[in-house]
Amino acid sequence: MSDTLFKQVNYNLGSLVEFIRLGQIGLPDIQRPFVWPNAKVRDLFDSMYRGYPVGYLLFWQNGFADDVRAIGTDGKQKVADLLIVDGQQRLTSLYAVVKGIPVVRDNYEPEQIEIAFSPLHDTFEVADAAIRRDKSYIPNISILWSESVGLFKLVSSYLAELSKDRQVTEEEQKRVENAITRVYNLLKFPFTALELSKDINEEQVSEVFVRINSKGKPLNQADFILWSCPHSVDG
Repeated sequence: MSDTLFKQVNYNLGSLVEFIRLGQIGLPDIQRPFVWPNAKVRDLFDSMYRGYPVGYLLFWQNGFADDVRAIGTDGKQKVADLLIVDGQQRLTSLYAVVKGIPVVRDNYEPEQIEIAFSPLHDTFEVADAAIRRDKSYIPNISILWSESVGLFKLVSSYLAELSKDRQVTEEEQKRVENAITRVYNLLKFPFTALELSKDINEEQVSEVFVRINSKGKPLNQADFILWSCPHSVDG
């Protein structure tokens, strides 16, 4: 059996967010902007909340630090030593929502993604004017991970607002507490990453991506996501 050109590494969401915040995980400079619709971001959080798998990540150990772009619009402390080959849209979505920072759209304009959550009904929605008026929803789940708002305070505030519209039973209080805590604990959600060696070249990385994503359809290396591949939804 020949030596592999990759290793498997396990992360949780919290550690991935921290590595992105510091700048240790980044994008190749020629990666495309964020293109997911907000409804797909909502579905990603819903899948994680329900304990469904959301796919592996593919990283490349960075051998050329000059061609790296950071994720998010916030400043970074370090140069990336891992580049995202497959998983850009998922990681950008998760980082933007957890940290409450804008994404850069394909028109290069910043946009804040606001995903709402109803602890009473275990449902996620893209926030709009009606959702923001509905006291059964937390209009933006980013607040759960804000350093300035504690989880206990958030639960108390939510129940107080909900009580202005209707009587809240003891059973509903427990449901709300459990549901909000469960969303907060998505920081523990597990991810598996395959990390390609820094010793392989761009053509080899391209071939790996094409073979993984071809799904029986003939693709060539010119279609590879690092060169703006239109075939992948999550490069």
